[in-house]
Amino acid sequence: MSALKKKLLTQRIEREPRRFIQVLHGPRQVGKTTLAMQFMESTKLPVHFASADLVSTGQSSWISQQWEAARIKLRQSTEQEAVLIIDEIQKIGNWSEAVKKEWDSDSAQRQALKVIVLGSSRLLLQQGLTESLAGRFETISIGHWSYREMKEAFDFTPEQYVWFGGCPGAAMLIDDEARWRRYITESLIETSISKDILMLTRVDKPALMKRLFELGCSYSSQILSYTKILGQLQDAGNTTTLAHYLRLLDTAGLLGGVEKFSPEMVRRRASIPKFQVHNTALISAQQQHSFHDIASNPSQWGRWVESAIGAHLLNHSRSSAINLFYWRQGNHEVDFVLEHKGKVIGIEIKSDHTQRASGIAAFEQQCKPHKVLLVGNSAIPWQEFLELEPQELFA
Repeated sequence: MSALKKKLLTQRIEREPRRFIQVLHGPRQVGKTTLAMQFMESTKLPVHFASADLVSTGQSSWISQQWEAARIKLRQSTEQEAVLIIDEIQKIGNWSEAVKKEWDSDSAQRQALKVIVLGSSRLLLQQGLTESLAGRFETISIGHWSYREMKEAFDFTPEQYVWFGGCPGAAMLIDDEARWRRYITESLIETSISKDILMLTRVDKPALMKRLFELGCSYSSQILSYTKILGQLQDAGNTTTLAHYLRLLDTAGLLGGVEKFSPEMVRRRASIPKFQVHNTALISAQQQHSFHDIASNPSQWGRWVESAIGAHLLNHSRSSAINLFYWRQGNHEVDFVLEHKGKVIGIEIKSDHTQRASGIAAFEQQCKPHKVLLVGNSAIPWQEFLELEPQELFA
């Protein structure tokens, strides 16, 4: 895990008073547990760590048992505070009610026990937080690793990041692409779908959802209506079902649907989605072609570059106040639109040698953006753009 994330978590837990339950959420294989372990090694506070990974779903009393173990450590310590960390908490039935009970009890007794809960299912965590823990929590989003993090930790090149994505657990396997594909498929894709979606959420047509994921990956950074999607799926369904399944895939950090930019919120919600993977490894792992094959084909490589930039923007939008859209009007299109504090920035990606961007003029005329950026070989190099923090663009 990057030194910056470790430092921020340590400061947040050690220096701030006990105000909120800290909720770390994010996709699988991004280092949430590793980050918690690094915090345990660096802090001077007594820590009790427990994982709900192997606990039966209905055992909400297990949370109370772990809480009491942390209280004992606090009483036995000379420190004024202690920390309780519970991993994969969403796997415990009625977890939020159990947490609320113990947290409120500590508050009444003035127990200085700080609490961190970790989870992979953002949807289930959010349900529990809003239903039972309103006003008692603060969320920390841990997304797929950025190029800057992969470069710092594993010396990735921009091209390696575009193909292999931000997967720290698989970084040491990239010299054996067959093995790398198996890891991504089994440890990230299949596990996320089976454990974070199918086991914890009602899905009437799991085969349809899996096919939607595969199709969405193949059309990443492209606009495709639900009606056209249904025409390519063998399993019968409807647009409402597909929209629901896409939302589930998005909350698991796999595949999102970027909305069309419009000043009117109603039109945004009713727009045709632009598919966008959260991590380009999800596309590459499903390919028969190798990294070298795709990288040497400019037309195909451009699709990976655009998806990598889209994933970069999407992950930052999940952990910041930036909103991400695309724009289209007739035959004119701008790849991505960022919105932050009333300012709008258009981003057009041209990774090949053609630098035509006819949608920019139409977008500037209709939307009056703060600025429009062209990312490509003769403008901002895409390699440099992947190292930028999107917030920096609004300075």
